[in-house]
Parts: sequence; structure tokens; C-alpha cells
Amino acid sequence: MVIKDAKFIKSSSKLSECPNKSLPEFIFLGRSNVGKSSLINMLLKRKKLSKISSVPGKTQLINHFMVNEKIYFVDLPGYGWAKTSKSNRKKWDDMTKNFLINSKNLSLIFILIDIRIPPQKIDIDYINFIGKNNLPVNLIFTKCDKIKKIPIKNNIDDFINELNNYWSPPPDYFISSSKTLEGREEILSHIHEIIK
Repeated sequence: MVIKDAKFIKSSSKLSECPNKSLPEFIFLGRSNVGKSSLINMLLKRKKLSKISSVPGKTQLINHFMVNEKIYFVDLPGYGWAKTSKSNRKKWDDMTKNFLINSKNLSLIFILIDIRIPPQKIDIDYINFIGKNNLPVNLIFTKCDKIKKIPIKNNIDDFINELNNYWSPPPDYFISSSKTLEGREEILSHIHEIIK
């Protein structure tokens, strides 16, 4: 999939405010500060299209980006820890889950996982929520440039083994780095195959 055009369309606080144009939606979701915005920018080769912050919880709305006039990339608020109130986190969580369950254009959810850390319950819970609602999901392990190859394999094995307690088979996954562009072609090719 060649990226010819990519642009920010709008931010929405609820599903009814989202763009009316019916295009396939590819969702990017994960724990706060896992690198969603960086990954979207890397995939689209746009440095500042999706705003990046070192402060967890920066993304607070449903953000639609139109790609090649054919599909949407959707950046959702990160779940889990963020520098905000418990009520705000619940509001974002409710908004996210309502969007996932009720969007009529959803093609695939990418759950982003920080490859450097052990399996986190909140990631497993979110993946299981998606599975229980029969929604399509793949995993993207991010920040692979920050650790060596053997820990990468071990950490992925640990995560998949944890998922095997709930899934058979577990979702497909990709390994990525926003810095080195690792995983870019594989992820874009996968998206291309889905929309063909």
C-alpha cells in the first residue's frame, strides 16, 4: 500500500460526531504512551500529522485521519494510567468502547503493546473485551528498537502465552519501531489486503 495522501479530518467526543463518510476504519488503540501517534505518523510518513506527547493521556478524543481518500486511520484515547482524574479515564473508556462496538465502518482494531514490558492485565482485558464482542483485532508490538532481539522474542512469547489462556488461536501480530520504520511495509500490506 503506497501512501499518496493523508490528512487529519476531525476530532470527535462521541460516535455521532464522527465523519459521515462511510470508509473502512482501521483503529489504533493501546495503553497511554504506548506510541499510537508515533506509529500513525510512521505509517503515513508524516512527522506531525498525529500529535505526539511524552505525557500519557494526550489523546482524549476520537481522531480520524483520511488516507488516500479511501480509508480512515482512527487514533483513540489510550487506556490505563494518565495524568487525569479517574472520572476522565472512565469517560474516555466509555467513549472508546461505545465507538468500537457501534461503529458501522470498523475494519480492524490494532492493539499496540509496549514490547519492553511484561504482559499487563489491562492489555489482556482490552483484547478479551474486543474478542467477546466479535470484533477483528491484530496486535502491534511497539518500540522494538529499544531492546535487543532475544528479549523481543521472549517478551512476545510471554504475551502470547498469556493470551493463550483465553484465545485459540491468539490474534496475529506485527513488530514495529517508529524510529527505524520496522514493520511499516508489513502493516500497510496487511491493510491493503483487507481493503482489496
